Amino acid sequence: MEEQAEKNREFVLKTPLSVDDTRNLRVGDIVYLSGDIYVARDATHRRMLEDLKKGKELPFEVKGATIYYAGPTPTPPGKVIGSVGPTTSSRMDATVEELLKLGVRATIGKGARSEEVKKLLEKHLAVYFIACGGAGAYLAQFVLRRDVLAYEDLGAQALLRLFVRDFPLIVAYDSFGGDLFEEGKIRNRGITLY
Repeated sequence: MEEQAEKNREFVLKTPLSVDDTRNLRVGDIVYLSGDIYVARDATHRRMLEDLKKGKELPFEVKGATIYYAGPTPTPPGKVIGSVGPTTSSRMDATVEELLKLGVRATIGKGARSEEVKKLLEKHLAVYFIACGGAGAYLAQFVLRRDVLAYEDLGAQALLRLFVRDFPLIVAYDSFGGDLFEEGKIRNRGITLY
């Protein structure tokens, strides 16, 4: 029972995240995140990397940043944002290294990622959070402000800054090589599901 209690620790954190923040987190921890997070998907990442190669600075402070892999739906009247559920993170695996080198401390999405990404998270003392897939309308209630920062021509893939309060997350990969998806497979071995 003690091991299970260890897995279900809860943290309230604010962005930008520090190395101390990420080093305290372990796989399975629940995090309620507040502050600025940056929404970027495939096309956004490609554009950011192109800008960096041209010597341009990104339109946000990268050090300590948290990037959320999501594509919000159109904003309904009277709302801050439309549905804002996570997208499949593995599509961004090829672009994550450069951003981690610059100081990105966390990414948010859904699904497992490559072994290479797990190693990069260890190397750069960063973490990967998962948000609840299929719950974009629920997650939208934690967004208090939405700003378009760049690449507006990309439509739903424009670079956004969201100000969130108590955004609910789970640590899927920690900075020690922990992997929630692998741990889940190990726990379920030998169990018959009906």
